[in-house]
Amino acid sequence: MLHLGLGSFHRAHQAVYLQRLIEAGDTRWSITGANLRGDMAPVLDALQAQGGRYTLETVSPAGEYRYERIESIRKVLPWEPTLAAVIACGAAPATRIVSFTVTEAGYYLDPKDKLDLSFADLSGDVERARTGEAGQTIYGALCAILRARKAANAGPVTLLNCDNLRHNGERFRAGLLEFIGMTGDDALLQWVRTNTTSPNAMVDRITPRPPPELRDRVKTATSWDDAVPVTGESFIQWVVEDDFIAERPDWGRVGVQLVDSVAPYEEAKIRILNATHSCIAWAGTLIGLDFIHEGTHDAAIRKMAFDYVTDDVIPCLSSPTSPGPIDLPAYRDVVLDRFGNPAIRDTNQRVAMDGFSKIPGFVAPTVRERLAAGESIDSVAMLPALFLAFLQRWHRGVLPYEYHDQSMDVAAAHALCDAVDPVETMCADVALWGSAASDARLVDAVRAASEKVTRFVEGAPA
Repeated sequence: MLHLGLGSFHRAHQAVYLQRLIEAGDTRWSITGANLRGDMAPVLDALQAQGGRYTLETVSPAGEYRYERIESIRKVLPWEPTLAAVIACGAAPATRIVSFTVTEAGYYLDPKDKLDLSFADLSGDVERARTGEAGQTIYGALCAILRARKAANAGPVTLLNCDNLRHNGERFRAGLLEFIGMTGDDALLQWVRTNTTSPNAMVDRITPRPPPELRDRVKTATSWDDAVPVTGESFIQWVVEDDFIAERPDWGRVGVQLVDSVAPYEEAKIRILNATHSCIAWAGTLIGLDFIHEGTHDAAIRKMAFDYVTDDVIPCLSSPTSPGPIDLPAYRDVVLDRFGNPAIRDTNQRVAMDGFSKIPGFVAPTVRERLAAGESIDSVAMLPALFLAFLQRWHRGVLPYEYHDQSMDVAAAHALCDAVDPVETMCADVALWGSAASDARLVDAVRAASEKVTRFVEGAPA
């Protein structure tokens, strides 16, 4: 496997499943890891110096710590702008899977799932691909890899998405095919259609940024001075559609759920876990909290999250006659227990990021479905109201930390906050709400929720 994106999540998730398979006796597979950008060079250098090995610390909600050595990444490719080594690895016949973790905003998709060429790095990659150069977006890199693979007659390859993007495999694939089409390479386009698959997948494990003290904890527990350990919760889940065009590891042996359709698992995870995570992060930030577990144990914030799932999400995802494969109330409670784990120390800053890319996927579908059914959206409306209050603090320069949002047009975000009616302006944004944009019921619900948020921040009952 070639994996693109050697951040903490990959090293706490996919690499761990392969490690378990290796420990179960299947040693045929390994990972070569790389990054598409140069912003993690120190991490890659340290991993390379350790032969790809590192320590994973996991912590259960009961406070039980466990340490394990992960050795499934056998080769680390240092970053350089031509991506020559990455392309060579992806074009090698022995590589049967190219997987990637680039976060939701890294797919550059507009509300209609078309590539948004207003992003300079994406439009630049299209031009580079036309001249045969590699790019630093996922599309530019994979276009170069697949072109080299075709030229080498290296055989089919599975392109495996490992991000929180809804319908991630099919949406990524549509973006990739559109990108290749823009380059004018029709022969490559046909080859990719025939010789690749892109399974949908759902990934789950809370993986905070490694805190500064993690290295000392690992050294005390293991006697190894690991320069790049990672930490995460004990819970882990990976659901993958079994649509691999080439070989794949026997992941089912080690707990991966290989299914015909990932849709019900994906919807539950994105709407319950991911949206609730953001809700808690935005709300916690507004009352001066630093960590997710602090907000989860705040009675008012926990009620917002609980009510959002109970009142609006569960009715969308199940019915008495068609409950689906997941016990949604139980899943809600497990999620809140996980978020309340004080040992994880996941920061509000990490979870709060990229609100403009999260609302369309995490929150808007529930809004649209509830409105279409003629039902109340009072509970789900709390989430955009919290985000708007959060964004207004950013606008005033009083947010207690630096905020990153890859999908945010900074000038437009400031204009939203400066609008005569910020609620109405936000609710009119088609990119956020799709067909629900400007719906009077949405505007009224978010306005009422914003008043509740104001009372919450002031310490009054929301």
